[in-house]
Amino acid sequence: MTTDTRETIMVTARKMVQTRGYNGLSFRELAKEVGIKSASIHYHFPTKGDLGAALAKRYTEDGVKYLTDLREKSDDLEVWIKGYTDVFRMALVDDNRMCLCGIMSAEYDDLPQEVRAQVDGFTEANVRWLTEVLSVCRPTQSLEARQQQALAIYAAVEGAQLVSRGRADISVFDRTIEAYRAAGLIP
Repeated sequence: MTTDTRETIMVTARKMVQTRGYNGLSFRELAKEVGIKSASIHYHFPTKGDLGAALAKRYTEDGVKYLTDLREKSDDLEVWIKGYTDVFRMALVDDNRMCLCGIMSAEYDDLPQEVRAQVDGFTEANVRWLTEVLSVCRPTQSLEARQQQALAIYAAVEGAQLVSRGRADISVFDRTIEAYRAAGLIP
């Protein structure tokens, strides 16, 4: 099996999870979509948990790289925050999908431990990045207060995405993010 096959499985599985959730991920359907036998998927990912953990791990790594690049390319807080909310918005633009780890979080009790650990890592990475951003615009705020606000921002943006997806209306996301800004939740 080639690396290309593994990569194709990952890309296709990611889209399936972002659209249907972790519980909607089927090796049989995935194999059909990729054009291979189910046994070929098991070759690369022995269990659904292995695949789910690999998806969430990569999603987190890609997200951390994106967020790091935002801060390295600009010193502008508004660019950072807009870039942060825009990445969640883009999932909606791309076939009304959800954040991979956000949709998995909704199924947290059903996730194998290895997937939960990776989903938790995504949340931690977002909170850590947002805490660093808040240290720039709210330097007198305590670390604990910044961490609490960072978690609130993350939860609010994920929630805005979820409600917008449920209504199949991206303007709901845009209006909600603007309301968060006006209320001071998002800098």
